[in-house]
Amino acid sequence: MASASPLDGVDAATNPVDESRQPVIIAALRTPICRANGRLKRVRAAELLAPVLSSLLEATGVDPASVADVIIGNAVGGGGNVARFAALKAGLPVTVPGLTVDRQCGSGLDAIALAARLVAAGGDPLFLAGGVESISTAPARANRNDDGGLDFYSRATFVPPEFGDPDMGVAAENVARAFGVDRQRQDQYALRSHRRAVDAGSSGTYVDEIVPLTSNGTRVAADDGPRSSLTEPLMARFPAAFVPGGTVTAANSCFDADAASAVVLTSLKRARAMGAADGLLVLGCDTTGVDPELLGIGAAHAAERLLARRGMTADDVHLIEFNEAFASQTIACLEHLGVDPARANLDGGALALGHGYGASGAVLVTRLLAQSRGMYQESSESAVGLAMISIAGGMGTAALLRYSRL
Repeated sequence: MASASPLDGVDAATNPVDESRQPVIIAALRTPICRANGRLKRVRAAELLAPVLSSLLEATGVDPASVADVIIGNAVGGGGNVARFAALKAGLPVTVPGLTVDRQCGSGLDAIALAARLVAAGGDPLFLAGGVESISTAPARANRNDDGGLDFYSRATFVPPEFGDPDMGVAAENVARAFGVDRQRQDQYALRSHRRAVDAGSSGTYVDEIVPLTSNGTRVAADDGPRSSLTEPLMARFPAAFVPGGTVTAANSCFDADAASAVVLTSLKRARAMGAADGLLVLGCDTTGVDPELLGIGAAHAAERLLARRGMTADDVHLIEFNEAFASQTIACLEHLGVDPARANLDGGALALGHGYGASGAVLVTRLLAQSRGMYQESSESAVGLAMISIAGGMGTAALLRYSRL
């Protein structure tokens, strides 16, 4: 095991660390994850996020005035600092600032990583951190031409053109081809994700982590993406979606979704003083860059470096949450780490639930806290969890977490 650092985990017997600098996540919640232009299509980003923030404060008994900052990831919003807007809408006092960060799909996980690093810097602060995306209400975007006219575009340019800058689906095909992930394996993985998510939804697995919302007078309290009707023969009928003759289809790709998710993150010392019962110790975070043509493999390289720094391998991890933007890149990343893909996303992932861009990384952490608590209740085992997400432009972020009774 690597030597202690402010972002290393706590092992009171052999590896004590400064509890005032050890980051811990003591609560995590999310909205329902709903298809873009669906049940939440009229709910703007701040309106998605504010109920999550206020629910976190209520659940933990945190004095709103004591929050050091609200750090929120967002990828396709209109600017204007949605973190600050949502914080005020949630009832936090004007003295609490807000910071919005953009690392595209990784934004929510990177917001949590930033908060963890600020805790590790000292001072016992407490943060609300996470991500939000309302793809349904995202503003139209345009470049201004030399003549002053507007040239509208559907997505931003992520890297200079000489680096390739492929569309996401094309990049997923590149990964499938480079790492030998065939169509059948992609379909089978996606089908398993749906079946797991359907089972989790029907058994009430998600209930305690979801903050219900009201949209157009209707209460929305459940995810709407998982499909119980999917079968292998049905999935095999889908044509290639991005490259003629390719293997990536609408059935083994995620869909766009509206969602928000956030956590309460503070020091271990402060969490114990607050009387928090348990939480996820943040053992470390890492972000790395990769070839933009193979952007989907970024998460694996970030996780590999993070685990190596801790003197660990994927065999030391009990729970893995990977953002399933595409089945091809999910399989490729997990196998690069030596992980059987069946070990990941035990309650389904973005292939079934949907991908809320800036929110997705925070959803991974919310799921890990819920799963870790469940594992402890069943076996008294303190699970080690790994959150992983690949990012447009050729990047990946990973966070290593360990459940602990406080």
